[in-house]
This record gives sequence, structure tokens and C-alpha cells, in this order.
Amino acid sequence: METEMQANVAAFEQTLRSTIALAETFAAEDWRRPTDCPGWSVQDVVSHMVGTELMLLGEDPAAGHVLAEEPAHVRNDLGRLIEPGVDARRGRSGPEVLAELRAVLDRRLEALAGTDPERPTTAPTGATVPYREFMVFRAFDCYIHEQDVRRAVGRPGNLDAPAAACARRIMTPGLPMIVGKRAGAAPKQTVLFEVTGAFTARIQVGDDGRARPVESGAPDVTLRMDWETFMVLTAGRRTAADVTVDVDGDTALGGRVLANMTLTP
Repeated sequence: METEMQANVAAFEQTLRSTIALAETFAAEDWRRPTDCPGWSVQDVVSHMVGTELMLLGEDPAAGHVLAEEPAHVRNDLGRLIEPGVDARRGRSGPEVLAELRAVLDRRLEALAGTDPERPTTAPTGATVPYREFMVFRAFDCYIHEQDVRRAVGRPGNLDAPAAACARRIMTPGLPMIVGKRAGAAPKQTVLFEVTGAFTARIQVGDDGRARPVESGAPDVTLRMDWETFMVLTAGRRTAADVTVDVDGDTALGGRVLANMTLTP
């Protein structure tokens, strides 16, 4: 029987191998196409994937490379941490970066095979979690970046990957914060998210002013969208103006929810 750690590692591996298979078909211009990650090309996204796995192996992905100046798209400490490893690879070809991704994936899988699933580590949220839970975040991150690359080159696919379940596991707990804290829904107001083929979530603000999932109750507004739309909104890749969402009911509340969907840094 597959353990939780094995399932999460398998989801991580599947989305990276899907990215590698896609990149093997790229022409030179595909590597240069801009993505929804500000300031990053397709090659930059793949470089970031390489760099993150190298860091997790305890290595410096930038190999001492120092930025000549801080780019405008670097807005926080996380960006300052990862940008040198991306910038260090801008003088390389796309196939060279792809070869690095293949090699580092093999090394990471070998290391993960000997990793204690219960070993405490720090998640991107700052919380300390067992390594099996940390791999949910890694599968999620790689899946989001695979989809960044696919949108950039116009070759959709792998949306229903095992890592999509990891993405839902990371994103859906943030819905109460969006509805209650960010959108300012009033006590007793309910927002129903209907995400086609993925999940349905009903979020209601209680008398204490806190929003939480509920099983029943007539919604004040229903937001209907497909999974990719939900993903690009919560990952901060697109805004409500860029996507199609069916808003049924209190359009003002629905608009505030959609304007505050981003959950990633």
C-alpha cells in the first residue's frame, strides 16, 4: 500500500517529468516566451525549478552569482533568495537548463528515497511540518510552474495531474480568509465556490465574524469557474478581469471575493 510520503513524492515526480517531456519539444523561441511570473521567461521558470531542488539538496543554485542590480519584479525576501539562481542561468541555453532539471530530479528522488517522512522541516508558510507534508508543497509548486510554462507556450495539459490534488489541499484552506477577512463578508453571509470537476466549497461568516466552511445554507453569491481559472486566481497569475467567472447573486460581494483571491507570495 502506497504511503502518504510515496504518494506526494510521486505527484512531485509526475509533474516534473511532464514538464521535462514538454520542454523537450521546445524550439529556441519557446524558451524565451514570457510567463505569468513577472520578469520570468519560460527558461527562467525552469531555472527556478532547478534552483529550488538544488537548494533542497543543500547546494547554492547561484554558485556565488551576484545580481548586478535588483530587478523590479523582485519585491520581497523570497524573491531576493531565488532570483540569483535564475539570473545565473540566463547565459545558458534552454536545453542546458533542461539537462540540469533532469539531473537534479534524479538526485532529489534518490535523496527522498532515504528521507524520514516524519522528519520536521519548514514549509513555505513558515510552519514546521513532517517531510511527507512538505512534499505536498513541492508537488504543488512544481505543478503551478508546469502550468505557467504550458500557458506561455500555448500547450495545455496535465491539469488533472496527481499534483492538482496537492494544489487543492494547499489552496482551499485559504478560502475562509478570502471571504471573511479580505472580502469583508458580513455575519451570516455565505459564498459558494463551484469549481467544475474539482470541488465545491461553501464558506459562511459566523456571528463571531469568522468565516468557515459549512455544509448547507443558501449562498448570497455563487462563483462558478473551471479548475484552471481557480488555480490562476489563487496562485496570483491572473486577475478577475483576465478570466471568466459566472457570478450569481450578490455581485458586489462576489467582486470583492474575486479581487482578493491570491494566496501565494
